[in-house]
Amino acid sequence: MPSSTSPLSRSGSELVRRLAAAPGREDRLTHVETLAPRAAVFGDWPDWVAPDVRAAWVARGVERPWLHQVQAAELAHAGQHVVLSTGTASGKSLAYQLPALTAARSSRGTRGQRGATVLYLAPTKALAQDQLAGLTSLGLDVRVTTHDGDSGRDQRDWARDYAEYVLTNPDMLHRSLLPGHARWSAFLGSLRYVVVDECHHYRGVFGAHVSQVLRRLRRICAHYGAYPTFVLASATVAEPETAAGRLTGLPVRAVTDDASPRGQVTLGLWEPPFTSYAGENGAPVRRAASSESADLLADLVAEGVRTLAFVRSRRGAEQVALTAAELLAEVDPSLPGRVAAYRGGYLPEERRAIEQSLRDGSLVGLAATNALELGIDVSGLDAVIMAGFPGTRAALWQQVGRAGRDAQDALGLMVARDDPLDTYLVHHPEALFGRPVEATVFDPDNPYVLGPHLCAAAQEIPLTDDDLPLFGDTAPSVVAGLVEAGLLRRRPRGWFWTDRRRAADLADIRSAGGSPIQLIEAETGRVVGTVDGGRAHGTAHEGAVYVHRGETWLVESLDLDEHVAVMSRAEPHYSTSAREITDITIVSERLHQEWGRSRLSLGEVDVSHQVVSFLKRRRPSGEVIGEELLDLPVRALRTTAVWWTVPDDLLTDAGLATADLPGAAHAAEHCSIGLLPLFATCDRWDIGGVSTALHGDTGRLTVFVYDGHPGGAGFSERGFGAAREWLTATRDTIASCACADGCPSCIQSPKCGNQNNPLDKLAAARLLDVLLAGAGD
Repeated sequence: MPSSTSPLSRSGSELVRRLAAAPGREDRLTHVETLAPRAAVFGDWPDWVAPDVRAAWVARGVERPWLHQVQAAELAHAGQHVVLSTGTASGKSLAYQLPALTAARSSRGTRGQRGATVLYLAPTKALAQDQLAGLTSLGLDVRVTTHDGDSGRDQRDWARDYAEYVLTNPDMLHRSLLPGHARWSAFLGSLRYVVVDECHHYRGVFGAHVSQVLRRLRRICAHYGAYPTFVLASATVAEPETAAGRLTGLPVRAVTDDASPRGQVTLGLWEPPFTSYAGENGAPVRRAASSESADLLADLVAEGVRTLAFVRSRRGAEQVALTAAELLAEVDPSLPGRVAAYRGGYLPEERRAIEQSLRDGSLVGLAATNALELGIDVSGLDAVIMAGFPGTRAALWQQVGRAGRDAQDALGLMVARDDPLDTYLVHHPEALFGRPVEATVFDPDNPYVLGPHLCAAAQEIPLTDDDLPLFGDTAPSVVAGLVEAGLLRRRPRGWFWTDRRRAADLADIRSAGGSPIQLIEAETGRVVGTVDGGRAHGTAHEGAVYVHRGETWLVESLDLDEHVAVMSRAEPHYSTSAREITDITIVSERLHQEWGRSRLSLGEVDVSHQVVSFLKRRRPSGEVIGEELLDLPVRALRTTAVWWTVPDDLLTDAGLATADLPGAAHAAEHCSIGLLPLFATCDRWDIGGVSTALHGDTGRLTVFVYDGHPGGAGFSERGFGAAREWLTATRDTIASCACADGCPSCIQSPKCGNQNNPLDKLAAARLLDVLLAGAGD
């Protein structure tokens, strides 16, 4: 919709304030931020661009490229590895497609032999399909196709033998292209460009895996005489040169000055009210962000504002769309049909139909999962609602960027969930605005990640001493460990893979929680889904109520040896929650800071978990109606942790009695876990914690926060580096929460293995005051 006819041609801040002024919505809008519009800065088409490539873009309406597109394209054409970090809808695709398509067109043989090749990597199949549609629409004579899990045998063979531009994902590169490199030798030997799109997505353990997959790719290409240029792109990546360099292992130039036009952006922060319902331990509960978002979606659709609501779960997206439609039916019987849901699992034709309905205006409101967060082009939107902070500032700006395309004005609303991080942000807008997005955190040297990739590399081509620097400083010691374990064997020509298994199967690049557990329907034997091995103990144990894609199941048995959980459809009147015993010991301290007489540390720890029972809770009251014991083995994890200690006399001087300390430390641990995602690109489910009034290794009150992945994922290091700011935010969240004794917005955790007991809100704030008093010493 042209901006002149958009409902946001009037002030977005006026609209959001009018929403907040509706009866019963007092005090929900906590902050409004307005970003000024920006004019475009154009550049000239580079002389080297193939005439038909330029003509195709001009025919699409691009008379002149924006300056940042030209800068990135020139660097890539000159063979310089480059990362383009400019805003959503800033035309990053054109920047890498100019050199890539030109190379493919200009190097093709006179008899039509395949020219220079391009490999495009996206984190999702949907994004690759969207790129394919865009490339095809240019109408150029370039052999382009996707190669992913949905590709048939004939399509895969054609991609390998004839394609010049292949769109795939890191999973397919890891499991198919690299292990079968001999069959792909012609394509890989001609590889000119590797495009890594939405590169901010590669973080944590997944980022570490992808960084090693890219190193294996570079090694295979060099074997066939190719040294491709890497082009990385993201609307939201901090320290882009550093992040891209760590991901690829190469020196990378950054282009960050966004020359695309942008309309005015208004972003409101919204906090739902407390309800009359009392949750766990009698704590007050706020109205669900999804319910609040459904109301706002209905209001905006009724005003003709094209709106996209982001909801975390598939079931939640469907429910928000249904509730909004019901509310609209009360206003006008013709309006419910103008709202729909959009989530993963839809067929491509269904997705395209929804996108077209948005574009032509027949659909005004959409409730979606983050399937629409990445660079899929849905133009013509006016507003975005986020049902909860999406986890990082990077993801927030990705989602806000779905609105206001084509230089339209845009409105964003972030509705806080009942969660410490969301609560902190809606009351501390300075933590969101005027600050860079989070640094992309991952550790390519993690031996638990590196080891399987060295095995895969050795199976692809025997490893040599000259190869090891490519994989990082720790590669020699990890290789030695693999030899000792009998997985690699040293021969005169290098290290060889000795096992009968496919080495690529050793690394599940999307997970580090052990072998996944298959969820089997008891009546039919069909596989319903999978759950990470690390989470199965707590969520798929015998007797667990398991929710999968909105359906409720009852687990009948869990076989850890066979990696199978058998379950049946059921509608029990209760939910289940596991009780877990966790112990932690310090292996080594790597770094520390003295905070007065308190101490902050970073190092290696051994964590042991054992799920010992589960509680049955009546729905929806949460009342405990029974507890059943479980006989599950202890799980051991060696990982990285950040921890802090406070001596007893400081606690006594602050008026903290011995009886207060367990609840104070436990509450501080919970809230700090909830706030760490603000400082490291992680989810609270990626990290864990242990707190104790007296730890055996330190002899003091100690609170640990650790990475929930073997070897660590880089999150604890980020917490250690930002500890003063992180723990100050933790203290502020606890102290400023409106509840009396603690609630899910401050100190209660949905993942607590001790059922949120004991917790002491006031003592936790005092404990953190004592710790932080020494932070400036």
